[in-house]
Amino acid sequence: MEIVFRDTLAGIDCEQLSGGFFDGWPNPPSTSTFLKLLEQSYAIELAVDEQTGNVVGFIQAISDGVLSAYIPLLEVLPEYKGQGIGSTLMQRMLYRLQGLYMIDLLCDPEIQTFYEKHSMQRSTGMSVRHYSNQAGHIGNKQND
Repeated sequence: MEIVFRDTLAGIDCEQLSGGFFDGWPNPPSTSTFLKLLEQSYAIELAVDEQTGNVVGFIQAISDGVLSAYIPLLEVLPEYKGQGIGSTLMQRMLYRLQGLYMIDLLCDPEIQTFYEKHSMQRSTGMSVRHYSNQAGHIGNKQND
């Protein structure tokens, strides 16, 4: 199995994103919503299994492109974990964002050590979660 890393969605369709991301989410986004969130990101990095053509890991950033960026999602499919894919995705994204002043993310305490290995520092943050919108929300209507 060979994993290739890409920074573009060129040639990627919904079928290649349907591998089981958002595991444990009560209202996961559909693959079409998943594709849209990647398309509308400031930057993405994908890990693709070259044999199947499927995306097996991804990271996205949203940014003003001037001063700050936020990394909302980094996921690797369970069967591909432990191969350094998440670390490679993180390194590639941090390299792309290095010209910005601040790069932030929120994560659960049990995975903070992963991000510390990538030179991120613990900080205090605040958040609001509307789990009813977890499947995706655009404008005033829900996505399928």
